[in-house]
Amino acid sequence: MFSPVKNKKIYEYVIEQIQKMILEGTLKEGDRLPAERELTDLLGVSRTSVREAIRALEVIGLVESRQGEGNFISSNVSNTLLEPLSVKFMLSKGNTQEILELRRLLELETASLAAKKATEKDIEELQVLINKLRTTDDENLCAKIDKEFHYKISEIAANSLIMNILLSVQYLMEASIIDAREMILKNPEQKDLLIKQHEDIYDSIKSHNPEEAQNAMREHLAFVNKTPKNS
Repeated sequence: MFSPVKNKKIYEYVIEQIQKMILEGTLKEGDRLPAERELTDLLGVSRTSVREAIRALEVIGLVESRQGEGNFISSNVSNTLLEPLSVKFMLSKGNTQEILELRRLLELETASLAAKKATEKDIEELQVLINKLRTTDDENLCAKIDKEFHYKISEIAANSLIMNILLSVQYLMEASIIDAREMILKNPEQKDLLIKQHEDIYDSIKSHNPEEAQNAMREHLAFVNKTPKNS
C-alpha cells in the first residue's frame, strides 16, 4: 500500500526538491550538486538523509557520482524514472498547448469515469473543494484547491493507468493550472465563470451523468485553451 504523503521519509523530500530545481531550470544537465555537508545545512536534514537521496537519484539515473569530483546532474536526465514525461518535456522545450492537449485527452475521460464511479464520500469531498473555491479570496490557495479538485476527479475515476500517467506529469499539470488561472483572472469578471465551470463539473458527477461530466470538463478546458497566453 502507498503511504500517506505526511509519512514520507525525509530523503524523499530531498529528492523532490532536487527534482523541482531541475524542472524549473535552476539545476541543469551536468551541473555539480553542492557537497553533502552543504546540502545538509541548506535543507536542514541529516547527512544520512542526503546520502540516501543521492543514492536513490543515482539509481534512477538523475544524478551521477564522479570519483573525487562530487555528484552531478546526469547528462542523460531525460531518461530518469522520476516524472519522466515532465523532465523530457522541459528539456525538449515543449509548449503549453501540448499540456492542454494532454489534459483534454485524459481529463475528459476521468470526468466521465468519475460520474460513473463516485461514491457519496467522493461527492462530499468534491463539495468541500467547491465550497472552498467559492469562499477563498487568496489566489495562491485557490490555485491549490483547483489542482486538488482535478486530481480528486482523477482519483475517483479509479483507473490506475490514467492516474500513473497524471502522476508522471504532475509538475506540468500543476504549472498548467496555475498559469491558466493567472491569465484568466487578469480579467476579474472571469472569476465567477471559472467557479461556475467547476460547479458544473461537480454537479454532473454528483448526478452520475458521464456525458454531462465530459461536456462540462470539455467546456472548462476549451475556456482555458482560448485564454490569451503571454507566450
